Amino acid sequence: MLTPDESMMDYRITHQTTYTYSAAVALAPHDLRLIPRSDGHQHLRSLTVQILPVPQGCSTVLDAYGNHLRRYWWSNDLTTTLMIQVTSEVETYCQNPFNYLLEPWAMTLPFNYPQRLAHGLHPYLSGAVDPVAYQLAWETLTRVDGAVLPFLSELNEQIYRTCQHQIRDTGAPWPPCLTWSQQAGSCRDTAVLFIHACRAVGLAARFVSGYQEGDLDNPERHLHAWVEVYLPGAGWRGYDPTHGLAVSDRHVALVATAEPADAAPIDGVLRGQGVTATMTYHLHIQPLS
Repeated sequence: MLTPDESMMDYRITHQTTYTYSAAVALAPHDLRLIPRSDGHQHLRSLTVQILPVPQGCSTVLDAYGNHLRRYWWSNDLTTTLMIQVTSEVETYCQNPFNYLLEPWAMTLPFNYPQRLAHGLHPYLSGAVDPVAYQLAWETLTRVDGAVLPFLSELNEQIYRTCQHQIRDTGAPWPPCLTWSQQAGSCRDTAVLFIHACRAVGLAARFVSGYQEGDLDNPERHLHAWVEVYLPGAGWRGYDPTHGLAVSDRHVALVATAEPADAAPIDGVLRGQGVTATMTYHLHIQPLS
């Protein structure tokens, strides 16, 4: 039940992806990460998945990061296309993204997560930090006198103001140094820059794949990416440097992972030699409330 200061957004999302192959192939198992998650900020109300050719089997998988995904497999029959359409209805609840109370010891950086918590957050804290992101983080932290929430807001706003948004449907995220030097990047590029900057000052951060409502007058839609930061007392909280926003009820999350490669929406291999693939997709996001 919603409390008096909460409201709800309701979305119907249709996401169709079609792969066309240059020659007939056999499909090895594929993992599907296009199923909206259910948590305290959103609820998956209904889900329909249509796949051609029809899979031989399907299993629901809970991955290492706690995301629900589906694994599909086929017989050895050959095909020149693969079509996957996911239709979901999702309720979102987070009208006020700052409705929380931080732990007193976690209001100023640097701080150390308690040992047990740090152990669980290790995948979101570890790894080499890009030197450019490190410098950006500490310059930003100095300007806000170490205050955690102003640091996150300032970092979010600075990346949003500096980096021109680009659409790049495929490919790995750019290194943070390239995104910052080009002053441009896709949503996944700026998300990775934000993640590195957070980890540089000891904040656990993870990559989120999902959808954002966008401009309702513009029919063009794309899969989106943003960041969640673990704040003691508040848990995982989202920041979207593409739009300069704290994440609220206009975002629909699919999966969250330590590394972007583990958030690929469709992940699988083909059995065939010298085959190339062409991908097309259609995404429709319709507010219902």
